[in-house]
Amino acid sequence: MYIYNVTVNVDEAIHQQWLKWMKETYIPKMLQTNLFTNARILRVLVDEEMGGMTFSVQYYAKDKTSLERYYLDFDQDFRAKEKQHFSDNIVSFTTELQVLSEH
Repeated sequence: MYIYNVTVNVDEAIHQQWLKWMKETYIPKMLQTNLFTNARILRVLVDEEMGGMTFSVQYYAKDKTSLERYYLDFDQDFRAKEKQHFSDNIVSFTTELQVLSEH
């Protein structure tokens, strides 16, 4: 299993709006690609020097092929949609994680 992890710092003034949009619009559309089995939003418990609130959004893919297909077919469009809605109020970076074991 692979996790496509997006860490996002959101301006505190709009974090509720961002969370609502993520839950009601963005994540459902990500799951509709059928490349991810599920997703979750986590709050990163850290005080940011630059302010804002930090979240980790994790999308679970069953294999590397699904993740690579997402990058090729969907990634640019999804990033553009988020930028269009929230422009300079968010800063994000992505990481790929591979699940080695679960207990």
